[in-house]
Amino acid sequence: MKILAVNKKATFDYQVLETFEAGLVLFGHEVKSLRNGQVNLKGSYISFGTDLKNSSEAFLVNSHISLYKPVGKLENYDPNRPRKLLLKKKELVYLIGKTQEKGLTVIPIKLYTKNSFIKLEIAIAKGKKSFDKREDLKKKDIKKYIRTLTKQKNKKI
Repeated sequence: MKILAVNKKATFDYQVLETFEAGLVLFGHEVKSLRNGQVNLKGSYISFGTDLKNSSEAFLVNSHISLYKPVGKLENYDPNRPRKLLLKKKELVYLIGKTQEKGLTVIPIKLYTKNSFIKLEIAIAKGKKSFDKREDLKKKDIKKYIRTLTKQKNKKI
């Protein structure tokens, strides 16, 4: 498993409650671009829509996948286009139900390869308040301080 992209802001801005794994519908040149690491999940989110048959679908919106350089210039290629997520019907219904609850949303966490497939880890999340974010930063600083103290102690021995 190779991690291609991580949405670092997601874990800072949201409290992750539950995670799911989804496949993505991509063009061939997008897959090559992803494997080269030319992707950005910052600011992206999951949207639910309907297709022509009235069955619900999930889309990854506002994720940026750059054009693969050797392809050259493609007409009408939008690097921020919505990309369809491949989920089981039960998971999709569950996710849509959870988004109806107040304060819950579905966000992308990371993009990775599993065997030869590109997978997206999505999560049901609840937005953090600003004091929660400050508390997390304090905990992170304390852990960093303790780590430096233990390193200094080990060097003296």
